[in-house]
Amino acid sequence: MATLRTVALPSGDKTVALGQGTWRMGEKGGDRKREVAALKLGLDLGLSLIDTAEMYGEGGAEEVVGEAVKGRRDEVFIVSKVYPQNASRRGVALACERSLKRLKTDRIDLYLLHWRGNEPLSETVAGFEALRAAGKIRHWGVSNFDAEDMEELFALPQGKACAANQVLYNLKHRGPEFDLLPWQAKRKIPLMAYSPLEIGALANRGETKRIAERHGVTTKQVALAWILRRPDAIVIPKASDPDHVRQNRAAIDLILTKQDLTELDTLSPPPSRKAPLSMI
Repeated sequence: MATLRTVALPSGDKTVALGQGTWRMGEKGGDRKREVAALKLGLDLGLSLIDTAEMYGEGGAEEVVGEAVKGRRDEVFIVSKVYPQNASRRGVALACERSLKRLKTDRIDLYLLHWRGNEPLSETVAGFEALRAAGKIRHWGVSNFDAEDMEELFALPQGKACAANQVLYNLKHRGPEFDLLPWQAKRKIPLMAYSPLEIGALANRGETKRIAERHGVTTKQVALAWILRRPDAIVIPKASDPDHVRQNRAAIDLILTKQDLTELDTLSPPPSRKAPLSMI
C-alpha cells in the first residue's frame, strides 16, 4: 500500500493529510470495542493522525483513543482540544494532565483551543507555551478561528507559534476560502478540516452521483478527495465501521479531474464575499 501524502506544520514536522476523527465516540460503553477496532484498522491503513477532544464524550473519546494506540504510540500523531472555559494558563495545564491520563500517554502532538471563550488569548498561549516547554505537548494551535481571530493571535508574543487551525470546511461550507485559507496559506499554517462529509443535500444530487460513478467511488469519497486536493489540508473524517474506514483511506488516492472540479463549483460555488465562520 502506498504511503499517504503528508502535510508540513510550520515547524517542518509532518503528519498525514488524511487522519481519523472521534467526535461522538466514547459516548456509549457498548460501542467501545467497535470504535477501538475502527481506529486500529485506520492505523493499519496508514491513517496515523487521530483527532479527539476533552469535550467528546466528556473525555470518553480520549479513552477510546488511548486504548486504540496502546503499544503503538510512537506511530500516532495525537490531536486533542481544550474547552475554552479551561483555557486559562492554569486551567490549560490541568486540562492537559487529565487528557494525558485518559490518553495513557506522556505527550500530545498537537493541542488546540477548541473555540474562543472568555479567557484572554494571551493566557491561553502562555499556558500552551509552558506545556510545550515541559514536553507535555509538541505543538499547539486553535480551532474555529476566523481570519480576524488569527490576526489577533499573531499579534501576541509567541502567537506565531500556532501550528494549525481546525475549522468546518467541506463542499457545503466553503466560507473559509474567501480570506481565512489564503491568510493561512501565506503563513504556511495547515487547515484541519472537520466534518468533511457533512455536505447535506449535495450528497444526493445527480451531478455529485455522476462524478462518483465516473470514478467508481462513493459521493463521500468525492467529498474527501475534493478537500484533499489542497496541499495544505489535513482531513479528519470519523468512522466506526471498517468498510467506512477503508473507503476513507481510498479517497486520498482519488484524483478529481478539472471537469469534476468545475461541476462541483457549479453545484457549490466558492464564496464571493465574507461570511461568518460556520461551526457545528
